[in-house]
Amino acid sequence: MITKMRLLGGFLSLSLLVVSCGSTNIVATPIENIDAIPLKVSPLTEVQKKQWGHADLLTDTIPGMSVDKAYTEIIGNKKGEKVIVAVLDAGIDLKHEDLEEVLWTNKDEKIGNGIDDDGNGYIDDIHGYNFLGESYNEQQEFARILRLNLGDEALRAKARKELDKELKEAKETKQIILNNKQQTQQILDIVKESNQAIAKHLGKEVYTKEEVGAINTTDLSLQRSVNVIQQMFSYGNSIPEVIGLIEADMENFEEGLVYYSEKLDYHLNVDFNGRKAVGDDPYSFSDTNYGDGNPMIRNKEESHGTHVAGIIAAERNNGIGMNGVANNVAIMSIRAIPNGDEYDKDVALGIRYAVDNGAKIINASFGKAFSPNAEWVYEAIKYAADNDVLIVHAAGNDGEDLDSQQHPNYPNDHRFGGSEFADNVITVGALDETYGSEMVASFSNYGARNVDVFAPGGEIYSSMPGSEYEFQGGTSMAAPAVSGVAALLRSYYPNLSAAEVKKVLMDSGLSTKTSVMVAGDPSKAKPFDQLSRSGKMVNAYNALIIGKILSDKKSKLP
Repeated sequence: MITKMRLLGGFLSLSLLVVSCGSTNIVATPIENIDAIPLKVSPLTEVQKKQWGHADLLTDTIPGMSVDKAYTEIIGNKKGEKVIVAVLDAGIDLKHEDLEEVLWTNKDEKIGNGIDDDGNGYIDDIHGYNFLGESYNEQQEFARILRLNLGDEALRAKARKELDKELKEAKETKQIILNNKQQTQQILDIVKESNQAIAKHLGKEVYTKEEVGAINTTDLSLQRSVNVIQQMFSYGNSIPEVIGLIEADMENFEEGLVYYSEKLDYHLNVDFNGRKAVGDDPYSFSDTNYGDGNPMIRNKEESHGTHVAGIIAAERNNGIGMNGVANNVAIMSIRAIPNGDEYDKDVALGIRYAVDNGAKIINASFGKAFSPNAEWVYEAIKYAADNDVLIVHAAGNDGEDLDSQQHPNYPNDHRFGGSEFADNVITVGALDETYGSEMVASFSNYGARNVDVFAPGGEIYSSMPGSEYEFQGGTSMAAPAVSGVAALLRSYYPNLSAAEVKKVLMDSGLSTKTSVMVAGDPSKAKPFDQLSRSGKMVNAYNALIIGKILSDKKSKLP
């Protein structure tokens, strides 16, 4: 008898040679046809920026996933099955206008009665579960290793080396930002003062460069203002515009100071203990009676999970915000990733919770370099594989080659060995919006063995707490894009297994032999098709075509 996996491998390699299926055409192959696409020279419009990840490479010359084309030409009015996608992440704004209608609801649990009505071991888990309690800020794992004296001497020495390096970088960078902020504030004050002087002299608030150049004065103070404003006109068409640019720089400096202050106060602070608010022993897998049934965000800064959820499943075509990749999705919120490194126990229990409560896909937009209890997570990944659940994992944002093993990335599906121990994990690198040599995001990790595919992840517009929206970039944004496509496959072709969905995603993508920069460094340019196992960009349109062919083939098997 031909096994399903043998059928999948042989059939998919054959199907990519097919040019049509009824009236629906697979995106043109071979690679030379893709490489012949003209580069987009005009900047993206505001509308394109907000939905570029859904664009089609052939028609838009934007390296999106052909999501809009998939809905128009394949999905249409077809009815699929509801798919539960677990977002294992920070909390989610459960009241967000674009998410509240797509949340998973545990109908066997009664709200707020303090009883485990459905007997699943978790009380009041209506929309998911919160493994962090009231905690939010956390240390990096290597700081916890040093605080708690975990592991052997070699591990602690490695943790100390990493801590010293990051502390040095954080302190130096924070000081640079502070100096730049102070200098920029001085410039801003001078420009505003000069602007007021010129406006008063000319008797108007808005004036031109020519009008300033025509000022003839013996007033030294006014002449200094003229000199300042003339110089500022080289940075913009009007002084209000220039002032706006300088103020934007000030905001960026403020954000940078907040970021590095948090690193120093929490992430790299060996004496900090964010887990105190939870009350469990995070290094004991038998201590599982902790957390609560409320995976709602604890503050507005806890935005990551909300942004990720929107990319997957923000309500489509409701006239507000943006469209998620997938319809027919119920988002299960599992709050397990703090502002700092996640705990292995929370991740392992979160995966098991998702599996036991019906999730078919788990989005895992997180990772870390130290994992003292990695086996707990490996066992949970295998548990998910045994129960036909796909895990979509972000490759990480260090601009590193994960194959080198100089930069370990947890969790993973290989234990840093030569082969994968599970067939249900797909690791995703990030693309930027510009097709060509710069399309791999400068921050994205890559690896011909340890990254599977690439997908849109640079400056993605999605939901934020408070029913707001914002651009954010990272492999954290690329992973949910792939989770969305996976959800489409599992919705419309539910007889496909997690392993088959992974293979469809990898085999149906678009590739190119174009040489691309990695880590934003031209000297590190590599052919795109050598940066991942598949060498491809995920494509929803192709995936649905290949998924249908495979689904139909499976349904005819005895």
